[in-house]
Amino acid sequence: MKPLWPLRTPAGPVASTLPAERGVVPAHVGIIMDGNGRWAQARGLPRALGHKAGAEAARRAIRAAGEAGIGWLTLFAFSSENWSRPADEVRDLTGLLGHYLRHEVPALTRDGVRLRVIGERDRFGPDLSRAIEHAEADTAHGTRINLNVALSYGSRAEIVAAARALARDAAAGRLDPDTVDENAFARRLFTHDMPDPDLILRTSGEQRLSNFLLWQSAYAELVFLDVLWPDFTEAHLEEALRCFRNRERRYGARTA
Repeated sequence: MKPLWPLRTPAGPVASTLPAERGVVPAHVGIIMDGNGRWAQARGLPRALGHKAGAEAARRAIRAAGEAGIGWLTLFAFSSENWSRPADEVRDLTGLLGHYLRHEVPALTRDGVRLRVIGERDRFGPDLSRAIEHAEADTAHGTRINLNVALSYGSRAEIVAAARALARDAAAGRLDPDTVDENAFARRLFTHDMPDPDLILRTSGEQRLSNFLLWQSAYAELVFLDVLWPDFTEAHLEEALRCFRNRERRYGARTA
C-alpha cells in the first residue's frame, strides 16, 4: 500500500524510524493539537496560516500513526468553546475544514483511512454537515487506521447528552434505572463503538485535557510535549510512544 501523505517537516523529508522501534503500541491515541496561533504569532503571520500549517501537521500525524500500527487516532480539531473565538478566525477554521474534507478524502480512501467525526456537526450548517457525511461514507471501508476528528466537540456536553438519553429511555419505560451501569452510559457516547484511548498527547507545553474525552480517558496515559502543533513530526510521536512504553499501567490494581 502506498504511504499516507509524503511526510514532510518544515526542514524537509524525514525517514521513518517507528517500525524498527515499535514495541508496545497503544490501540487508541488521542491528540490535542495545540499551538497553531502561537506558531503564527511567533512568525508574524496571520492565525489562519497557523491553522493551515496545523492541518499539514495533522497529515504527518495520521501517516506516522498508520506506520506505527496505531489502530485508532482521535484528533481534537475544533472544540465547542472555539465558537466563541473572533468571527473571522471561526470563518477561517471552518473554511479550512471544508477545504480538507473536499480535497483529502480521495487520499484517505486510497490509503485505507476510515474517517469519522464526533461532536455537534449540525452546528456547522447544512453544506459542511453534508460534506462530513460524504467523507465518512467514502472512507467507510478503510481498514488501515480509524481516524476520528473531534469537531464542535466538548466532553462535558457529550456526557450531559448521554445522561439525557438515559433519562429519556427511563422515563419512556424503555430502561430500568437500576440496570444503568458504566457500559450502558458509554453506549450513549459519541465513542460508543471505539476503544478507550490508551494515550492522550497534547502539544504546546500546556498540561490539561481542555474538555477532551474526559470519560474515555479515565485510565489513559498523558504525555505533554513542548512543541507547537505545526512543528509536530514523526519524531514527536515516537517520543510520546516511548513515554507510553515506559509507563506501568495498573488500572488501580497493585503490582505483585
